[in-house]
Amino acid sequence: MNNPEISSSAKPTGLFFGSFNPIHLGHLCIAEYMLNWGGLKEVWFIVSPQNPLKHKPSLLSATNRLDMVREAIKDDHRFRASDIEFFLPQPSYTIDTLARLGEQYPRRNFILIAGTDILPTLHKWKNYQILLNDYRFLIFPRFGSDNHPLLEHPAITLLDAPRMEISATFIRQSIKTGKTVKYFLPAGVYQLIEKWGFYL
Repeated sequence: MNNPEISSSAKPTGLFFGSFNPIHLGHLCIAEYMLNWGGLKEVWFIVSPQNPLKHKPSLLSATNRLDMVREAIKDDHRFRASDIEFFLPQPSYTIDTLARLGEQYPRRNFILIAGTDILPTLHKWKNYQILLNDYRFLIFPRFGSDNHPLLEHPAITLLDAPRMEISATFIRQSIKTGKTVKYFLPAGVYQLIEKWGFYL
């Protein structure tokens, strides 16, 4: 575990990495589930400027996406929006972000939150073996990704969270084609998208 000498007393804090392009109700439902059933005290949304394994031509600026996350969680003290990866070399890698967070917050026990869809490509992550050795993963199910061998790894816990198949891609495409998506998004996020004309 990360910082094993303090792990028993450190505050368990979930790290939910993503582009959040945009953040939607599926993200928030998963985060709340992890708080209630994953033994976490807080969930931090780590807004990623650039995923080294993905290319998204429709990606909004990091600042705009961070603003939407902040708007989405502003009334819940259990959640935090983090821009830490904005200040790391790009592209950012999870192992480097964790190292920086560990330096800044030594009294936190950081636990990664992710879907089963990351498992087939986890071996491509920078220093993935160190991640599995030093950190815990709380994994939620995604359709078609429930039988990967890594689910047997001791660092990985699969929780029976509801399958939230709302996708940011669907939301962006819907907005672009003139569909209404206000009930897929926190009200404040929907208002920001409408105000600034995002994804049109």
